[in-house]
Amino acid sequence: MIGLGLFTACTPSTGRLQDGVWRGELAVYEGRQVPFLFEVQRAATDAATVTLLNGDERVPLTGVQYVGDTVLIPIEAYDAVIKATVSGDRLEGLFLKNYVENDLGVAFKARRGDAPRFEVSAHPTAFSLDGKWDVFFGEKDDATRNVGIFKSENQIVTGSILTNSGDLRFLEGALTEQGVVLSAFSGLSPYLIEINFTDDTSFEGTFYTARSQTKLVGKRNEHAALDDAYSLAQLKAGFSTLSFALPNTDGQVISLKDERYKDKVVIISILGSWCPNCLDELGFLAPWYAANKDRGVEVIGLAFERKNDLEYATKAINRLKERFGVAYEILFAGQANAETVAKVLPEVQNFGGYPTTIFIDKTGKVQKIHTGYSGPATGLFYEEFKKEFNELLDSLLK
Repeated sequence: MIGLGLFTACTPSTGRLQDGVWRGELAVYEGRQVPFLFEVQRAATDAATVTLLNGDERVPLTGVQYVGDTVLIPIEAYDAVIKATVSGDRLEGLFLKNYVENDLGVAFKARRGDAPRFEVSAHPTAFSLDGKWDVFFGEKDDATRNVGIFKSENQIVTGSILTNSGDLRFLEGALTEQGVVLSAFSGLSPYLIEINFTDDTSFEGTFYTARSQTKLVGKRNEHAALDDAYSLAQLKAGFSTLSFALPNTDGQVISLKDERYKDKVVIISILGSWCPNCLDELGFLAPWYAANKDRGVEVIGLAFERKNDLEYATKAINRLKERFGVAYEILFAGQANAETVAKVLPEVQNFGGYPTTIFIDKTGKVQKIHTGYSGPATGLFYEEFKKEFNELLDSLLK
């Protein structure tokens, strides 16, 4: 549900990016601007580095190209690009999604300098966003409860909002006279949240994306929690195993019946290369597997991609495997939609989103299904997830 990268840097007179921190803006719904920071660092050769900065998050972008005074900054993880004209310490152009035919893009501009993401208010609110909150999207009485977790220091606020299918990742912002303003951009979708406090225990606000806005309501609750992630998706009655047989990036069909998975605990990770929370889970699973594979455990990724095209998916999957050092199979499961998921996993009901993780015991039977992922941006919730994950695997491996 939301770092730094690599560029080629020369002198401004040639239309190249200059070293230093830049403040960018992306235009979203109703003309709001989503601010974000990125850094350009000169490399030893004619390739520099650019990094998106979101709180503690650092997102590298590679393969920057120049065409005259135009810079192309690929965001390979999400099949997108920033295309902008370079004019000294200024940039102006579009953020474009390559997979969208004739995409009109999102207006982008940036300026080099020491400007903060948000200006600090001279008269900040006395109320605090620190702690846990029940957060509701929309105005319906039955709106799903989500969890906000925030902290502040010197009027700078960081944190995230957790949903049953994942989190909004690294939000960063500042206090205003009435509340808090937060933003995030890690290469997929720009987010902007404007909050006004009602009192010390409640707030109202608006969540903006490129094409929409949604009302937010928050209630302070130090015991705030999501629905049980193991209770959402389930096996259908009469099923205990999974029957998928899908190709890897070499075209080899892989299934749980293969010798590699016999008598082993198997983790099935349902993901998409376009899904930020899936990338967070990969960042955990890949090194975890490298450290634990000799214990009798295997991992299989089922990648549902933007297009039902093996060649397109192979490129996306191989980029993931190289980026995260993945040593287990990631299979192409088809295009990301409910119909394809139901066809690939007919045994599963109430599939709720990406990532979803399925835990299979040594006899091949499904023991648990976990919906969503609480990544590093969620702090305490991330630590709790890792603890629960390891305890579950320890029990299955016994």
